[in-house]
Amino acid sequence: MKNSKIFVYAALALTAFGMQSCLDYDTPGDEFNANQTIVPPVISSGKADIIDYEKEISDEGVEEAIMALDDNLRTALTGVYGMRGGKEGGAPEAHAYQFCYTLGPDNYVQYFCVPHYDFPYSNFTLRSTYDLCKGSIGGPGGGFDAAKKYIAPLLNTEKIDSVPELKAIFLTLFNYSAIENTDLFGPMPYNEFKALREESPYKYNDVRTIYYNVKKNLDDAIACLKYYENHRSEAYKEQVLNVMMGYLTICDNPFGRDWKDMGTWIRFANSLKLRMAIHMAGVEPTDAKKWAEEAVADGVITSQEDEVAIYPSFAGVAHPLVEITGWHDAVMGASFINMLQNLDHPYMKYLFNKNSVGLAKSPQAVEGSTCPESTEANTVYVGMRNGVAPGEGQAAANNPYCGYSELNKEYLAMCQAPLYLMKSSEVCFLLAEGALRDWNMGGTAQQFYEQGIRNAAFESRDYMSKYNDLVNDYLNVEAPKNIPYVDPQGLTPDMPSVTKIGVKWNEGDSKETKLEKIITQKYIASFPYSYESWVDLRRVGYPKLFPILGVADSDGTIQAGDPWVQTKENIMRRIPWAADDPQIKADIEDTGLPALGEGASDTQGQHLWWDNGASNF
Repeated sequence: MKNSKIFVYAALALTAFGMQSCLDYDTPGDEFNANQTIVPPVISSGKADIIDYEKEISDEGVEEAIMALDDNLRTALTGVYGMRGGKEGGAPEAHAYQFCYTLGPDNYVQYFCVPHYDFPYSNFTLRSTYDLCKGSIGGPGGGFDAAKKYIAPLLNTEKIDSVPELKAIFLTLFNYSAIENTDLFGPMPYNEFKALREESPYKYNDVRTIYYNVKKNLDDAIACLKYYENHRSEAYKEQVLNVMMGYLTICDNPFGRDWKDMGTWIRFANSLKLRMAIHMAGVEPTDAKKWAEEAVADGVITSQEDEVAIYPSFAGVAHPLVEITGWHDAVMGASFINMLQNLDHPYMKYLFNKNSVGLAKSPQAVEGSTCPESTEANTVYVGMRNGVAPGEGQAAANNPYCGYSELNKEYLAMCQAPLYLMKSSEVCFLLAEGALRDWNMGGTAQQFYEQGIRNAAFESRDYMSKYNDLVNDYLNVEAPKNIPYVDPQGLTPDMPSVTKIGVKWNEGDSKETKLEKIITQKYIASFPYSYESWVDLRRVGYPKLFPILGVADSDGTIQAGDPWVQTKENIMRRIPWAADDPQIKADIEDTGLPALGEGASDTQGQHLWWDNGASNF
């Protein structure tokens, strides 16, 4: 089996960062200077999503095309890195990653919470998790912004049609990012972005149209990559392999040269198709089943050796969360930590730190809080309730929230955690849900569920020994510990645990309980990648989390709901476009809102196409 890795195979100029977060841009890649990647001119073929993979191409022809594509390929790699927080042609880094993840979706699923409201270096204030802050609300769009800015030009360049396999791979990556983006915001000008239209007016495509177009592209890409294996000469394959070694490396040894097939990319495309099928199971059950079974029959990623990820360590940098944690810009979410405590998850043994400072009960403590008058430093694991008003400043001595539990950044730096695009554990849980829906997934829900838990650790495989030593006991957890959440400052009410299920698979459980177990473990395994977890929370209502606070800071479409558990009206459903440009506003009015659906609004509470609020079965 082959270990799939995407990384820069070149020396990178790395920027030294200060100890404060500055977030000095609006969207990753928006600032230009002499060191930035500049998009090469495009000689358009007009066929961005057409792969003529059966055309005759000589060995000399592919060599000449690859030479001509050098600038475009370098630029396209910028787009790949931008999907996980890369900026200015470099590897993923903390500022851009923070903008895409830790100021938004990471909090919407309650993995993290931002402990301070003030971002003076960026000139914005984030009143709480669900604040429609113009300085940060559009940040998650930065990943797809990079894809359309840097990958789309390659897809529209005439010479790429002489190396159809590369077109298939980068088209798959473009579509991967497009699905992420439409799941965050909803409709977008997908077809026009892919065709490299650069000016308004844009026509927004609805989410269903985007899904079906992406599926067609994936099928074409898979067919192309299969054709390659049996119809291209060894010399041709050697040329393509050299490109992969120079720009995208997928092999056992990232510096080796022993890989020539396209199996990993085929499995990656099929895994994306499976992810999409699961998303739309509630609205297009017939097609969802068909897509999923096609993908599984053709091969998906179920082994850790086939995971597709960006490895910051290969570029000489740490996971972005190491630096973000050092800034005290993200503490653990109370609901996430409490869930892990109640299930006695292996992460609680090594991945998090206890409170870094002593914490005192506040004079403003809520009535009924059972927190002690003081809590000594390094004595408790404690997260912050999402939506609560944050404190001021990044110093824990002055802002106690910054002293709540954080990731163990020393371990995180050591373990060389990748930034996953497709993790084997996610695919296993997708298969488990499909099997639970009586789709032919090639195994049982229990088999995939347990395999997903075994593959779940997010550190690189060389550093998973702590997790592997503990996972067998974890698989046999029958029931949660019923540990309540108590805020050491008493600023939020005591919360009984909302985790009422164990980990151990019980065949006698109802389908709904089994689904809750699958999604709960998928949620934990996906950490810290929040985009897929947010889709699950919206479409099926799992995992069960604490209700979110501070809904008054939202746009009014998120309701308070039940005070003891998060309910469907208490979930943020999408990121608004929140545009200021008059032409973009006009495009949204003319085609964006109609694409959202009849009577739709550009709000946080607006449901997307696959989020129909129907029964899970």
